[in-house]
Amino acid sequence: MTEQILDKQNFFFAGVAGAGMSAIAQYLSGTGKHVAGSDRLFNTEQNNHTKQQLEAEGITCYHQLKAQIKETDEVLVVSTAIEDTNVEVARAKSLHIPIITRAQLLAQICESKKTIAIAGTSGKSTTAAMLFHLLTHSGIDASLITGAGIVSLIKQGKIGNCHVGKSDWLIIEADESDGSLVQYKPSIGVLLSVDKDHKELSELHEIFSIFKSHTKDYFIVNQSHALAKSYSTDTAYDFGTGAATSGTDFKQEGFNIYFKVAGIPFQLPTIGAHNMENALACIAVAKLLHVTLTQCAAALQNYPGIYRRHQLLGKLNGITVIDDYAHNPAKIAASIEACKPVADKLIAWFQPHGFAPTRFIRAELVAEITRTLRPQDEMWMSEIYYAGGTTTKDISAHDLIKDLQNNGVQAYFVADRNELIDNMQSHFTDDCVILLMGARDPSLEQFGDEVMNKLNLIV
Repeated sequence: MTEQILDKQNFFFAGVAGAGMSAIAQYLSGTGKHVAGSDRLFNTEQNNHTKQQLEAEGITCYHQLKAQIKETDEVLVVSTAIEDTNVEVARAKSLHIPIITRAQLLAQICESKKTIAIAGTSGKSTTAAMLFHLLTHSGIDASLITGAGIVSLIKQGKIGNCHVGKSDWLIIEADESDGSLVQYKPSIGVLLSVDKDHKELSELHEIFSIFKSHTKDYFIVNQSHALAKSYSTDTAYDFGTGAATSGTDFKQEGFNIYFKVAGIPFQLPTIGAHNMENALACIAVAKLLHVTLTQCAAALQNYPGIYRRHQLLGKLNGITVIDDYAHNPAKIAASIEACKPVADKLIAWFQPHGFAPTRFIRAELVAEITRTLRPQDEMWMSEIYYAGGTTTKDISAHDLIKDLQNNGVQAYFVADRNELIDNMQSHFTDDCVILLMGARDPSLEQFGDEVMNKLNLIV
């Protein structure tokens, strides 16, 4: 069914507003295909901005109150989030239109390019964005299909998760959460980290092993990460501790990190030691493409960042507000660690997504938060984000807060996030960080602005 799909001209996406889906839709449109799609997010007016951005890329957008796919459409693209009961799926079946998954389509796109696939349970979006910026700055116009908005592209009015370049190179995120990365056969594979997230470690081991076996030319791993290190084939291509590309003299000052690679000084306008590792991954890949360390340093000092990845929203009367996409135990721990040097007190807030994922990571999440917070720091949560579909609602974010309180953590539950700042107000100091964390919920992009607006009124 998936053979020669890229020879087709008319594509329809069910769930076109999703981060992964919208990137591929834009890529196909940018390569001359006719692309249309529907999304239940378009059923309300609040998501008109995303719809307008997609339409600006030549993509015809519809609501999903009824099936919109037409007889002239040659392929229906779906993600793992699209259920068989979806109106577009039912209509496509009745019209005998082939149905292909997002991962199957991306795998075919990868086959058509020299692909660099960034994998790992943490850091994929940031590393893909850094590498895209580094290569672009160094004169390599690579294409990009990712899940997060790059600030430099957003400033052009785009969603920011796709670019159609003129070179043969393509940078993608290889997602392990649905196992789809086993379908990709990249020229260069990068493994950043391996932590329990969505799947047990045994399942992840099988997935990453297949990914490694499918990589054609170079497989690069993070030697600083214990589990990722076990997949190494040649430390001459790896990065991190003990590898050919390693960092020394790390320090963080304000919203900048500094380190050296083979004696060459690097400065990046971001925070956290984990971002040095992400940068080292990019440098290791860049070396294979004959980009020098000096060129890498020049590029990364102007790295523009990505939307909702340690994004500095502002500072008001000693209160610094940072927005981050962190949503699993390792990412949340790394985000907390990165923010602690910024101020004397950290007030972290997290909105879990999905009842099943929250249940799955509950013990690890509580343990990591307990480990990383200082005595003066606080953890706040609002209720679990529910995106729809069938699920068992047998857990609450309040359960995690009670676990943290039992561990001696200053932890607080505010079910409705709209009441968050009112409840937090008495906890502010003249030197503190508010760290907002969460994923999957599209409205989190506006929530950071809402937080800043409320702070402007009360501090």
